[in-house]
Amino acid sequence: MRRFFIRQPLFTGAQPSLSNDQIHYLLHVLRIRQGNTVLLFNGQHGEWHAECREKSRKGISLHVTHQERPQPTRPTLLYCFAPVKHTRLDYMIQKAVEMGVGILQPVMTHYTQAMQLNPKRMYANAIKAAEQCGILSVPDCRRIISFDTLLATWDPIRHLIFCDETAESYEPFPPLRKLVKGPIGIIIGPEGGFDNKERESLQALDYVITISLGPRILRADTAAVAALAIINTILKY
Repeated sequence: MRRFFIRQPLFTGAQPSLSNDQIHYLLHVLRIRQGNTVLLFNGQHGEWHAECREKSRKGISLHVTHQERPQPTRPTLLYCFAPVKHTRLDYMIQKAVEMGVGILQPVMTHYTQAMQLNPKRMYANAIKAAEQCGILSVPDCRRIISFDTLLATWDPIRHLIFCDETAESYEPFPPLRKLVKGPIGIIIGPEGGFDNKERESLQALDYVITISLGPRILRADTAAVAALAIINTILKY
């Protein structure tokens, strides 16, 4: 059943309106009929069934009938990343949401090549991934900050997992198994990796856990999937 994210309250009897793009999709792609049902979520009130009560060539009237799933607690996993070019950034955001990220924090590092970041596009990709993968909480999409600002404002209660391509050991699991349950973040660098100063700054912090993603050099978007898969396997956060 098709799922749609909306920004309106959801409750029994609600009659939410959809965006023009959502209406177009229902009318001309799904070819929805009266009596058909879709699923709606807004990141606050869980997931709800909504029935198509009226349909015209230009619009649809939806009536919310009952809740399918209650709203879970928002994921706390914080993903810090250096922006990459548009198509690969879209992929990275979507996969991060699928893998349980609750906060998306772009970071400007020394070797970051993609200097422009469109927050609306990032948020749209997060919504798209949530709609497609049964996720009820859309991540907090934050504005880009500098690497120095990230470290200066970091809450030391939250462990930061540093994915370092120069790590001596290729085995990421031993250091992660030592972590106690609690909030965590992960940081992945740009295509050129972190420079020496950034690497030294990270390694000097008590809350930073350095891991390797293996012997191969990975693209930034591939590294994101690999790192989040490892974290989901080992940690409970």
